[in-house]
Amino acid sequence: MSILNEISENLQKGKAKIVKELVNKAIEEGIPAREILDNGLLPGMDVIGEKFKNNEVFVPEVLVAARAMSVGANILKPLLAEGESTSAGKVCIGTVKGDLHDIGKNLVKMMLEGKGLEVVDLGTDVSAETFVKTAIEQNCQIICCSALLTTTMPVMAEVVKEAEKQGVRDKVKIMVGGAPVTEAFCEQIGADKYTSDAASAADAAVEFCKNM
Repeated sequence: MSILNEISENLQKGKAKIVKELVNKAIEEGIPAREILDNGLLPGMDVIGEKFKNNEVFVPEVLVAARAMSVGANILKPLLAEGESTSAGKVCIGTVKGDLHDIGKNLVKMMLEGKGLEVVDLGTDVSAETFVKTAIEQNCQIICCSALLTTTMPVMAEVVKEAEKQGVRDKVKIMVGGAPVTEAFCEQIGADKYTSDAASAADAAVEFCKNM
């Protein structure tokens, strides 16, 4: 089995320590950092994402795999920075104002990073102005809004309006998600995409970034 396959397999099992050793070993063997990322770490997270979508693994497995992914990615970061830009796109993410739930948001963040996207995490209780201001200042192609309370969902509509007000609505895609959020609500407020789970959100974000 090639060392890149070993990296992928151990990442899927969440074995961060082994992933770290293997990534260092691959670098010593002269494998380019980009190749280790594209053919070792990312495919491992892809498998976890698919399994998560199909209910074959659950949140704890995703969390340990994501931890192993970030251990490996952190070793590669300085090497990738020497080369071309590493990110497949840039996303800002947060839980909307009035809402302090972050498990869903954190899962989506991990899945996005697992796809090679750069993520600006705004945390919880984020206002519409902050979402849009960050997207403009940090050059994000996508704003991801999460809500777990029906009472905070209207803030997502405010994000869409704020993007229009700031004249960036055509430059930024707005994605929404969370337990009470639906496809119909997404259409009603004029957002670009609703997904029902973290893995689908990451897939959709990658597609958006490719086409922008």
